[in-house]
Amino acid sequence: MRFATMLLATALVTACAVGPDHVRPSMAVPATFSSVSALPPQATAAEAPTIDDAFLQGLGDPQLTLLVDEALQANHDLRIALARYDRANALLRGARFDALPAITAQAEAADVRRSADQAPGTARGARDGEQWSAGIVAGWELDLFGRVRRGIEAGRAETAASAADLRALQVAIAGEVARTYVDLRGTQERLRVARANRDNQQRTLVLVQARLDAGAGTDFDTARARAQLDTTASRIPALDARQQVAMHRLAVLVGRDPTALVDALAAQAPLPALPPRIDAGTPGELLRDRPDIAAAEARLHAATARIGVATTDLYPRFTLGGLVGSQAIAGNALFERDSETRIVALGIDWSFLDAGRVRARIAAANADAEGELARYQQVVLLALEETENALVGHSRARVEDAHLERAALDAAQAARLARTRFEAGASGLLEVLDAERVQLQAQDAFAEGRTRSVASAVALYKALAGGWPQVLPERERIAGRR
Repeated sequence: MRFATMLLATALVTACAVGPDHVRPSMAVPATFSSVSALPPQATAAEAPTIDDAFLQGLGDPQLTLLVDEALQANHDLRIALARYDRANALLRGARFDALPAITAQAEAADVRRSADQAPGTARGARDGEQWSAGIVAGWELDLFGRVRRGIEAGRAETAASAADLRALQVAIAGEVARTYVDLRGTQERLRVARANRDNQQRTLVLVQARLDAGAGTDFDTARARAQLDTTASRIPALDARQQVAMHRLAVLVGRDPTALVDALAAQAPLPALPPRIDAGTPGELLRDRPDIAAAEARLHAATARIGVATTDLYPRFTLGGLVGSQAIAGNALFERDSETRIVALGIDWSFLDAGRVRARIAAANADAEGELARYQQVVLLALEETENALVGHSRARVEDAHLERAALDAAQAARLARTRFEAGASGLLEVLDAERVQLQAQDAFAEGRTRSVASAVALYKALAGGWPQVLPERERIAGRR
């Protein structure tokens, strides 16, 4: 016992963890995003929302806010990611128990007959007997070289990676809901434009038909007006189908039946408002905030820790075991004083002749860590690329949006003037039909451009991983929807 106590004290003082310690990789990143200067300059610094502001409040659409909140609680992909996070947490709790003594209770009652060779000269009946035992057994691995600690470290890093994966999926789901909602409202605006132009062209056809009936028009003019009307009307079914698809997609994203939101979303509503300016921050802040980067770093940490786990196999493994119990040949004597038994044992397990296999496992663990390092660096570069692309896309979409808005206003004015001139007899039908065709194209292009502009803001917020609540879904609400 004294020897075991001294050995335990020495182990606690000299214990170390072999293998490399994780250090966050350093990467050279620019101080600012090169495309920030292309963002709209009209907002002051005080007016520009940061990536920490609530994105949905920036868009100012209560219905979109409700849809995102519901998706963050009930989306089935998020439920899968949450289950993976819970699994990683459970495995981490189990790994932590490896650092503690394992204590078990055992008992045995046996009817024993010894052989004649075991008890020579003993009568057959005298070789029969009973054997009773009960005790508490404890075993503890002395973690001299950090095998258990490195295992716990790897489990902790894997849990952090699962949590970051969950946050990344939350951002992705919220972004998908916002993008689909923007597409829905943009499609509804294009539907409105198409129907309004169809109605205008229907009035033009009525006027042309009336002129024909009065002998002032021609069949040629009537056929051209009818052809343009039918061409405009043909756009409506495809846009209506796209509207239905967007509503079905939103319903599934929030964990409902595809048709569950059709009644709630069928009425046209305007596109969400664009924020005046989005503060992109710096690349350094992006590395800190993006959950996919955090997940990649956590997996690199776990792979580094597993190098230490593999390395410990080069060293002996010490275990301290003990037993306190009672043994007797009769049940009524099991717990008497003379039946007491105890064992304190030190075990050493060292496969020093198996060093080749151990070093192969260490090499494999090193290769895994190298792969995770490359993955981390790739994730960082892809995050920077996505953000730069989103900044460029958003800035160009805003410029395009401004031009298309002016074009739509001018085209509508030109169509009104052409119709007035035609009714006054100052111009022919061809001028009216051409003006109405240009009006439809300009208004449809403006509606589509405004949709792209708002969608580009969603893409930028998604790239910056900001603006959405990154919290765990409430399990009570999830369970209630099953």
